[in-house]
Amino acid sequence: MPSPATDHSYGVLLVEDDHADAMLIEEALFERGVARIITRAEDGVVALEHLRDTRPLPDLIILDLNMPRMNGRELLAVLKADPDLRAIPVVVLTTSGAPDDVSGAYRGHANAYVTKPVNLDDFTRAVQSIDAFYLETAAVSPQT
Repeated sequence: MPSPATDHSYGVLLVEDDHADAMLIEEALFERGVARIITRAEDGVVALEHLRDTRPLPDLIILDLNMPRMNGRELLAVLKADPDLRAIPVVVLTTSGAPDDVSGAYRGHANAYVTKPVNLDDFTRAVQSIDAFYLETAAVSPQT
């Protein structure tokens, strides 16, 4: 059931190479009513291909930093430089709590940063805070 802070759920792109972590995140988002659909990409290359080839775009991207091929830092930079993708909110969800990674993610315009192992209630609150602050007020660019 959605929390009082949200009256709807979102399409989520989960960019995560660890299958167990991905399943835990998916379960948490579905059980808490935050996600209506979750698409999974195992690295930044697959995520970028999906984003460029699929409509509608997801409402939210959950992004691991440490992945093969194109890591989360690289994908975040590409996303925020792309006029068609930059408005999608990004939650970084990673094992690194290093100050450089945290500050780098926020400098790269991530909307939230959560470290693993994740407290699922804290994670859900982070996603819902984006909902309250950003998803409801973001200007959506017209799809062509």
